[in-house]
Amino acid sequence: MTIDIALVLAVVAVASILLVTERLRIDVVALLVLLSVAWLGFVTPAQAFSGFASNAVVAVIAVMILSYGLDRSGITRILATAIVRMAGHSESRLISLLSVTTGVLSGFMQNIGAAALFLPALVRLSRTEGVSLTRTLMPVGFAAILGGCLTMIASGPLIILNDLLRQRELESYGFFAVTPIGIALLACGISYFLLIGRRLLPGNNSVTGTSTQQELIDEWDLPTTISFFSIPNACPLVGETVESARLWDTYGLHLLALEEGGEILYAPWRHTTFVSGQQIALLGTREDAESFASQNGLQRLSEESHLGRLLKDGEEAGFAELVVRPRAQVRGRTLREIALRKNLGVEPILLLRSGTDTRSDFSDIPLTPGDILVVFGPWASLAVLQRDRNFLPVSNVESSAASTRRPVIAIGCFVLGIGLAASGVHLSLGLFSGALAMILLGVITIDEAYRAIDWRTVFLLAGLIPLGIAMESTGAAAYIAQEAAEFASGSHSFVFYLIIGILATVFSLLMSNVAATVVLVPLTIAISTTAGLDPRPLALLVAICASNSFILPTHQVNALLMGPGGYRNRDYLKAGSVMSIVFLLVAITVINLCYT
Repeated sequence: MTIDIALVLAVVAVASILLVTERLRIDVVALLVLLSVAWLGFVTPAQAFSGFASNAVVAVIAVMILSYGLDRSGITRILATAIVRMAGHSESRLISLLSVTTGVLSGFMQNIGAAALFLPALVRLSRTEGVSLTRTLMPVGFAAILGGCLTMIASGPLIILNDLLRQRELESYGFFAVTPIGIALLACGISYFLLIGRRLLPGNNSVTGTSTQQELIDEWDLPTTISFFSIPNACPLVGETVESARLWDTYGLHLLALEEGGEILYAPWRHTTFVSGQQIALLGTREDAESFASQNGLQRLSEESHLGRLLKDGEEAGFAELVVRPRAQVRGRTLREIALRKNLGVEPILLLRSGTDTRSDFSDIPLTPGDILVVFGPWASLAVLQRDRNFLPVSNVESSAASTRRPVIAIGCFVLGIGLAASGVHLSLGLFSGALAMILLGVITIDEAYRAIDWRTVFLLAGLIPLGIAMESTGAAAYIAQEAAEFASGSHSFVFYLIIGILATVFSLLMSNVAATVVLVPLTIAISTTAGLDPRPLALLVAICASNSFILPTHQVNALLMGPGGYRNRDYLKAGSVMSIVFLLVAITVINLCYT
C-alpha cells in the first residue's frame, strides 16, 4: 500500500464517519471531500470541479426542472387523482402500485426519469390527501433503482458490461437476459417494504420539508382552518358589507373568497355586499367561524363543495410574505387607502413591525419601509404582487395549479427528454433538451427553472464525484479489489460471489456505478479464470451489484428524493442496510441458479 492509497482511504474513512454521524450536513461533507482530494494532489483542480458538469449532476438538474414543469402543467394533479382512486386509503396498496409501476418503467428508461415522473404526484398527494412522503418516497425510489436490473439498457453498469465482455472476447448478454434477476429483486424489494422496511422508515410526515407554504405557516403560526358557509334568504348578513359585518376585528376571521353564480371573487373588497345564495370561505379558528355562523344563521357547506375543493388543499391560493420596499410609493399610506383587496386581490393576514406582529384589523395603520406583510390570495394575484415595485417578495409563490400551463406540451417535453436518453443520446443532453423545451414553449419560466433546483443535492453529487476519480488515479480502487479478490480466491464459490458482490456495493457508494463496473469487471474476469469459475456470471454480478446503492443517498435517485422526503443519512442507513443484504442474497442466489 502506497502513501497515496493510505491517504485516500483515510479521506474515505473520515467522510464515512461524518456521513453516518451527521455532524455536518451531507453537502458540506461532499465539499470537504472535494477540496481534500484536490489539496492532497490526487486530482487536478479541473477534475475536482468536474462533478458540476458531470453527466449525473446535469441529469439531476434537468430532472428537477422537468418534474417542476409537469407539476405546473397540472398533469400531476390528474395522475395523483388516478393513483388515489386505484389505491384507495390503503398505504400498502399505494406503495405496491407506485413501486411496481416505477420499477417496470425503470426497466425501459433511466431510473431517475421514472422517479421524476412520480415525485411531483406524490408531493401533491402529501399536500392534498395527507399521504406520508417519508413512508412512500424511499420505497418508490428503491423500486426505481431495482427496476434498472430488468433489462440490459436500463442502467449504466449493464450497458457498459457488454462492451467490457466483448473486449475480452466473451459472449455478451441479450436484452432480456438479466430479467429474471430484475424481477426477483423488484419483487423482494417491494415485499421488504411491505413486511419489514416500513418499520425502519421515519414517522408519518405528510408535509414536504421544502414546502414554502408550510414554512410560512410554522414561522408565523398562521391559521389554516378554512370554513365554508352559504348565505340563506333570511340571513341577517344580507345587505351588509364585508366591513360592516366586522369579520376581522370582532371575530378574528378573514373572508378569503366569495362565490356567486358560479363565479369566484377572491379577497372581496371591504365594500362588497353580501346577498342571499352566496357561498363564502372564512379563515380562522373553527370556534370563531361557528360563532359567526350561528349569530348570522349561515348554513355550513362541505369541504367538498366547489369552493371547498379549490381552497382546502392550496390548489388555487395560498400565503405569501412581502416586505415594503424602502422607496415604495405606498409608504405612509394605509391598507384602506391603497385598497389592497380591491386593487391587488389579496387578503392581509398579519403585519410585523419592529418585532411585533399585529393580527387584529390594521387597515388604518400607515405602512413604513421594512414592514412585513403576510397575505393570502389566488396564485395569479400573488404572482402579480411579487412584481409590484412597492413590495419585495420574501417567499416564492408556489403556484401549484393556478397556471395549469400547457399540459400536452409539458408531457411532450418530458417524453422528448426521456425518449432522447432512451434512444442512446447522452443522458444529460437528452434530459436537458426536454427541460429547455419546457422553458422555450412557455410551460415554465427560466426563473422558475432556477427555483426548481435543489442545490443541496447538486453539491452532494458534484462533491463526491472527485473521490471516485481519486480512488482510480491513486490505485486505491484496484488495490482494494485485488486484495479482496485474492482473499476470496480459495474460498467456496458462494463466498467468492459474496465478496465480489460486497466489493461492487461498496465501490458504488464511493464512485459512480459505471466507474465501479469498469474497475471491477476486468479484475473479476482475470481472477475468476484463475479460480476456475465462469467469468460471465461474476461480471454480471458486478454490474448488478453496482446498483446496490441504498445505504447512503449517493445514488442519483436517492439524492433526488432526499430533500422532498425530509430524509437524513441515518434513514438510508437503517432501511438501506437491510435492503442491501436482501439485494446481495437475492442477486447471488438467482445468478447461481440461472446463470452458472
